[in-house]
Amino acid sequence: MDKIRPYSKVLRTLKSAGLRPTKQRLVLSRLLFDGKNRHVTAEGLHSEAILSGQKISLATVYNVLNAFTSADLLKEIIVDSGCSYFDTNITEHHHIFNEDNNELTDIKIKNVELKGLPILTSCEKLQRIDVIIRVKNKSK
Repeated sequence: MDKIRPYSKVLRTLKSAGLRPTKQRLVLSRLLFDGKNRHVTAEGLHSEAILSGQKISLATVYNVLNAFTSADLLKEIIVDSGCSYFDTNITEHHHIFNEDNNELTDIKIKNVELKGLPILTSCEKLQRIDVIIRVKNKSK
């Protein structure tokens, strides 16, 4: 990371996505885009921000995550009606979700074969396909 200007990389990322670099967006960008792909919930990212000494509301975290998703900096992965993860890996891929520990793991797209997709009407276009394989730990 740039030691002289620690926000320079995320500043460029936000500007290239057409987003105004607010203080909250810069802070959360540094937590999200640290070079490793990760899956975060809004609540988890909020906790990380608080632990790093930032004063930021959960509502602001949701707003920033939604803005980043709309700008194609993140992908939202909905694992159930009450839980979404935000994925920093925006390439096409699928996921395994461990229901026991709430862990989301990437699956390379070449490792999943899809057959028999429905025919779309002339008014529809394929947006994306999300495959989430749900697993539980084996009982001992």
